Amino acid sequence: MIFKQIKYLLVTLALLIGIGLRAQVITGNVFTLELNKRNPLPGVNIFWINTQTGTTSDANGNFSLSSKGINDKRLVISYIGYNTDTIPVGNNTNLNLMMTESSKELSAVQIGGRTPSSFISHADPRKVQVITTGELRKAACCNLAESFETNASVDVMYSDALTGAKQIQLLGLSGVYSQVLSENVPLVRGLASSFGLGYIPGTWMQSILVSKGASSVINGFESTTGQIMVEYKKPMDSEKLFLNLFGNSNGRLEVNAHSAIKINDRLGTMVFGHFSRFNMPFDRNNDGFMDIPANSTYNLMNRWDYNIPNKFTSHFAVKYFDETRTGGSMKFDPETFKQDTAGINNGTKAYGINMHTRRLEGFMKNGVMFPTHPDRSIALIVSGIYHRQNDNLGLNKYDASQKSFYANLLFQDKIVNEHNKFTTGLSFMYDNYAEAFSKKDITYLYQVAGSDKDATPDSLFTIFSVHDSVYNFDRNEIVPGAFFEYTLTLGDKFTMIAGLRADHHNKYGLFMTPRLHLRYHISKSTTLRASAGKGYRSANVLAENYSIMASQRKLNISDNLDQENAWNFGLNLTQDLHLFGREAQFDAEFYRTQFIHQVIIDLDSLPTDVFVYNLDGQSWSNIFQVQFSFEPVKRLNVLTAFRLNDVNITENSILRHKAMSSRYKGLFNISYATRFDKWKFDLTVQFNGPSRLPDTQKLPEALRRPEYSPAYSQLLAQVTRKFKYFEVYIGGENLTNFTQKDPITEYWRPYHTHFDTSMVWGPIVGATVYAGLRYTLK
Repeated sequence: MIFKQIKYLLVTLALLIGIGLRAQVITGNVFTLELNKRNPLPGVNIFWINTQTGTTSDANGNFSLSSKGINDKRLVISYIGYNTDTIPVGNNTNLNLMMTESSKELSAVQIGGRTPSSFISHADPRKVQVITTGELRKAACCNLAESFETNASVDVMYSDALTGAKQIQLLGLSGVYSQVLSENVPLVRGLASSFGLGYIPGTWMQSILVSKGASSVINGFESTTGQIMVEYKKPMDSEKLFLNLFGNSNGRLEVNAHSAIKINDRLGTMVFGHFSRFNMPFDRNNDGFMDIPANSTYNLMNRWDYNIPNKFTSHFAVKYFDETRTGGSMKFDPETFKQDTAGINNGTKAYGINMHTRRLEGFMKNGVMFPTHPDRSIALIVSGIYHRQNDNLGLNKYDASQKSFYANLLFQDKIVNEHNKFTTGLSFMYDNYAEAFSKKDITYLYQVAGSDKDATPDSLFTIFSVHDSVYNFDRNEIVPGAFFEYTLTLGDKFTMIAGLRADHHNKYGLFMTPRLHLRYHISKSTTLRASAGKGYRSANVLAENYSIMASQRKLNISDNLDQENAWNFGLNLTQDLHLFGREAQFDAEFYRTQFIHQVIIDLDSLPTDVFVYNLDGQSWSNIFQVQFSFEPVKRLNVLTAFRLNDVNITENSILRHKAMSSRYKGLFNISYATRFDKWKFDLTVQFNGPSRLPDTQKLPEALRRPEYSPAYSQLLAQVTRKFKYFEVYIGGENLTNFTQKDPITEYWRPYHTHFDTSMVWGPIVGATVYAGLRYTLK
C-alpha cells in the first residue's frame, strides 16, 4: 500500500512541476586543450561582470546560469592556474569556453568547438573514460546495462537463460567487483547486483565515467576492478522538457520523459519518468521457453538542486522503481500455476518464473565552500535504500529485502600551496538483509536404483521423494570507516594520488585499503599512468547468481564464507598523434587482479550441483588492451580496439580458465555527422572470442557440451535525423543474427535433475530493429 501511495504522490508531483516555466538560462562547457584534446574543467568560477550572480562548473565542466535581470551580458571566468578572462555573451545561449593556463601565452577564450562523444580524461591521474550523452545516443541505450555496446572495455551478457538479467564484466571479471555509483552514492550492490543496471534509464544520464583498476578511497573499499560513475542530468543545465519514445521489432515499448524547472538563480528541480513494457513473448530457438521474459517497469525520480556560488551547494533526490517479470515456458500462466509436483511425472507441468521488485532510493549531498580559501570545502553525503524482492522460480521461492544507509563526511584543503592537497573524512555503511530461499530438491527413482545408464524411462522421470530446503541469509553488516587521500601535483608533468582507508566490519573486523595512482607526462603528447590498490567486498551468493535459483542444481554452501579481497595493478600509456594532419590517439593498458580471498561459485565439479566455498589456491585476471581512435576527415570518427583476457581460477584444487570469460574481444566503431549534426550515422562491430564452458562430461552424452563456445560477431547500426525540436532514429542490434541455440540444458524436462539455465555464453535474441523519437524543448 505504501508503494502505491508513493507512486501516486510522485506522479502528482511530476504533473504539478512539469507545467512550470523557467527564466532564460545560459548553459555551456568550460574546457582546456592539450594537443587538441578537449579536457573539461570542473570547479571554474563563472559570474556576470559587476554582480554577485554566478555559479561553478560541474565534474564534466558544464554550467548553467540565469541571465534574468542582467543588462551587461559579459561573463567573467576564473580558475586557479588559468588565466581569468571576460567573455561577451551577446545573444548566445550555449557556450563552449576554452581556458588557457597561466604559464602559457594569454589568448582569448574560444567560443565553439566540438566535444568528442567519448574520451579519456587527460587531467585525471586515474584512467577515466568519459562517456557523454552523444555516445549514449549512438545505440539503443535504454538503460545503464545497455550503455556499453560501443565500448571496448565493458562486456555485457545475459547472466542466465530465463530472467533476462544482464551483467557486465570489467577487466575480465564479473561486475560485482566493480563499484557502481550515481553521483558518488553507492548504487548497484546487494540485492540489486543482478538487475540493478536496468534501474537507470539511459535518457536520465548526463554522462558515465568508467575508471579501471583501484579507484579513490574516498568512495569506499568495494572497488576492485574499477568504478562506474553515473551523473544524472541537472535541473540548472538540462532541457525544459525532454521526451523519448522507443519501440523495437520484438514488441518492446518504452517512454522516457524529464522536465527541469529553474525556480530562481539558486534553486532548481527536475522530474524524471520512465515506463517500459514487453508483453509479446516469443520462442525463436524452439525450445518451448520464452527467449526473453515479459516485463513491465515504472521508474520515477524527483531531484532538487540548490546552489550559492562559492559558498554552499545542496542536492536532494528521491526515486521509486517497480518491476514485474514473467518468464519460462510459453505455456506458463502465473494466474493458474501452483507450486506443487502435480504433472511432473508425466511432463505436463509448465515451468515459469514470476518476479516482483520494488525499490525506494533517496540521497542528499551538501557542500560548504570558503570563498577566502578556494581549496577548502566540507561535504556530507547521505543515502538510503529500501529494496523488496519477491520471486517464484519454478517450485522455488525467493523472498528478500534490503535496508541500507550510507554516510560520507569529507573535508578537503591544501597543504601550504595548491601543489599539495588532501581529502580526509569518515564514512558509515549499514546493510540489513533478510533473505530466504525455499527450494524443492527432487529425487527420482533412477537416482535411488543406480546410475543414468541403468535407468528406465519410468524410473528416469518418476519422483521418488521431495525434500524442502530453506536457506536463510539474514544478516546485518555495519562498517564505520575513516580515510585520507593526498594529492601531489608538480606542474603538468607529474601527479600522485595516495590514499589509505581503515574500516571495521562487524563480522570481518578491521581491514586496511591502500591505493596509489601516478600520472606522468613523458612529453606533451605522451601520458603514462600506473595504479595499485586493494578492494574488499561481501559476497551475496543468491542475489548475484540467479541461475542457481532458476535451475535444478543442488545447492551446497560452505559455512563461514570469507570477505573477498584482491590486489589490482595497472599500467596505461596514452599517445596523442597527428596522422595526415588529423588528430589520432593510441592507448595501451595492462591490468592484473590477484585475489587473496574469494568466494567460488563452482559449476564444474558436478553438473547436477553447485558448490559455494572459499578459494583454496590461485585466482587472477590479466587483461591487455589496445585502442586506436582517428578522425580521418572532419566529423568522421573511427575507433578500433582489441583485448586479450587471461582469467584463471582454482576450483576443487584444479586451476583452470574461468568459465564464461571470453579469450578475447575486438571492437570497431565508425561514426559520421553532417554539418550541425543534422544527420548522424553509427556502425559498431563486436568480435567475441570463445569462452570455456562449465564441465559437462559427467552428464548423459546427449546433454554434454563442447569445452569452449564458438567465436562470434555482432553488428549494430543506427541512423539519426535531427530537426529543430526533435530527432528521429532507426537502428538495429545483432544484425548478424547470431544466437546461441541451446541456452537451457534439458529444457524438455524442466523439473528434472539436469535442467540448467546457467549455460549462457552468447546472445539469445537475434536481429532486432528499433526506432524512436526524441523531442527537446530547451
